[in-house]
Amino acid sequence: MINRDVIRELVEAFLKESNNYLVDIIVNPGNSIMVEIDNDEGVAINDCEALSRYIESNLDREIEDFDLTISSAGLTSPFKTTRQYKKYIGKEIETLTKKGEKLKGTLKEADDTGFILTTTKRIRNEGEKRKIEVSENIRLSYEETKYTKYLISFK
Repeated sequence: MINRDVIRELVEAFLKESNNYLVDIIVNPGNSIMVEIDNDEGVAINDCEALSRYIESNLDREIEDFDLTISSAGLTSPFKTTRQYKKYIGKEIETLTKKGEKLKGTLKEADDTGFILTTTKRIRNEGEKRKIEVSENIRLSYEETKYTKYLISFK
């Protein structure tokens, strides 16, 4: 079976001079290799094609056959890297905590340990007729998060 670290080294060497970055590598039994890349501005199909050719030219199918798929991170795919979180700062996201709580709001900031989500709730203060909107910043670590993804909005 082809070693995941070998693929990682090839991908990182190829992407070193570009704005693209590695999101994930999966090597399944039977050497089915899936590489997912992203870019702060979006990934072009030519980038996926060039990376595929580079990996194929550095592996020998005569020694070990493989199936290779290169793709960009989908718009609705869960975030897998800190850089993806940083890409969506200021955008609406949805996150599900490992406790089962689903939160929606604006991604305020992200760092190596977690992120801050700004949520808005409508509450009614005691003695008032109308509800008011209250914003709250919630700090979440990546470890307590099951998934986070971009919310597509057509507002």
